[in-house]
Amino acid sequence: MTATVPPRSKASRTTAPTPADVIKKARDAGVQVVDVRFCDLPGTWQHFSIPARELSEDMFTEGLGFDGSSIRGFQAINESDMLLLPDPATAFVDPFLKVPTLAIVCDIKDPITGEDYSRDPRYVALKAERHLIKSGVATTSYWGPEAEFFIFNSVRFDAQGHEAYYHIDSEEGIWNSGNNSGPNLGHRPRNKEGYFPVPPVDRLQDLRSRIMLALEAAGIAVEVHHHEVATAGQTEIDMRFDTLVRMADKVMMYKYIVKNVCHEHGYTATFMPKPLYGDNGSGMHVHQSLWKDGENLFFNPRGYAGLSDLARFYIGGLIKHAPALLAFCAPTTNSYRRLVPGYEAPINLIYSKRNRSAIVRIPMYSKSPKTKRLEFRAPDPSANPYLAFAALLMAGLDGIKNRIEPPAPMDKDLYELEGHEKERVKSTPGSLGEVLDALEQDHDFLLKGDVFTPDLIETWISYKRDKEVKPMALRPHPYEFFLYYDV
Repeated sequence: MTATVPPRSKASRTTAPTPADVIKKARDAGVQVVDVRFCDLPGTWQHFSIPARELSEDMFTEGLGFDGSSIRGFQAINESDMLLLPDPATAFVDPFLKVPTLAIVCDIKDPITGEDYSRDPRYVALKAERHLIKSGVATTSYWGPEAEFFIFNSVRFDAQGHEAYYHIDSEEGIWNSGNNSGPNLGHRPRNKEGYFPVPPVDRLQDLRSRIMLALEAAGIAVEVHHHEVATAGQTEIDMRFDTLVRMADKVMMYKYIVKNVCHEHGYTATFMPKPLYGDNGSGMHVHQSLWKDGENLFFNPRGYAGLSDLARFYIGGLIKHAPALLAFCAPTTNSYRRLVPGYEAPINLIYSKRNRSAIVRIPMYSKSPKTKRLEFRAPDPSANPYLAFAALLMAGLDGIKNRIEPPAPMDKDLYELEGHEKERVKSTPGSLGEVLDALEQDHDFLLKGDVFTPDLIETWISYKRDKEVKPMALRPHPYEFFLYYDV
């Protein structure tokens, strides 16, 4: 995230789109279908569609009904009726569908009480933004996630009572250097050497450019795209920073657009954190800063790395609550194939300038006050962005409120520490089960301002334990046959 342009003053900000603007946009684009979308609790877009003639201003206040009992983490069957209210600011013309279609993101309400739904992830993010303003600390937070992903040519997987396997293939994968099934032109990135040779080693330049152009066409500003470290098509495309809710909206759009551009061209994209053994996993480093009336509150030229006291306390909150935060920021069992001690993973609970071995890095590319920010490196793109960003903000605000001092910064390669220095650097937990336990014990900071609610946290923990942790623990792993079949 390169925050090179300061926020505009309130007077110069463009007016938020209205329902009438959305209707005009649909008419001008020749839209025939309106697709309404919302985010389930784990973080996947859901949708249904209506004829364009049904698009009216009343729809934005009266809403559209759906069955909440069929959505992961939502309602019981006896209270299933829910309402979707479209947000005019999110409307965009879908660049993939052959029938002209306007997509629009919705908030969720209870049709009986008219109240916002406590387990709607987008509502949590909206409440976090409101809480920030009410706190008096800042008026705006800016967010710049770097969501990495892999682009493969083929993937097969299955898990039955008598078998379990996965098979990934990529024309760019170094394992295909000896393939003799046809002409082999070589030129593949070796493990951990994908960052970033030019074509023909990088075979995905044009595909990434197509993704970038599709993102821009949908209204998402892109700053850079490039191959990432791993072989077999690991990729990063960075979006221009935005406010919390809008950035979370854009992450959902980003994942949708990435997957569909790849699908159109015969590839498959995955945001799974660790699909390959022996090479880098995919992270989602989250850049963040707080602003008040056009001033970056994280900047002080006299502080370490140009940080203000407020920024340091914010970091203190992130590090103190990191184990609980990871329940939302690295929320899959696969996340902990990436966050492993002894490897180049951002697990060290320390902050440092320029240093990618710390959980919090302070970028030092520019001396401009406008660019001062911190980067929290532990999250990955399996996270629900609404919940992850909201949780990070709440942890930072807790640090500011309670003046939490982080451990002293260390400007060393933390992977190479030994003896006493190594002992004083704590690390993140090593499994999804552990971070869920941490969230169960440490979540009061999330409840401030009613941003997160007990029922959401309880549902999240129960869902993750029952649907992910326990099923993984019950199944034999293919590698166990390699280790133990001859016992």
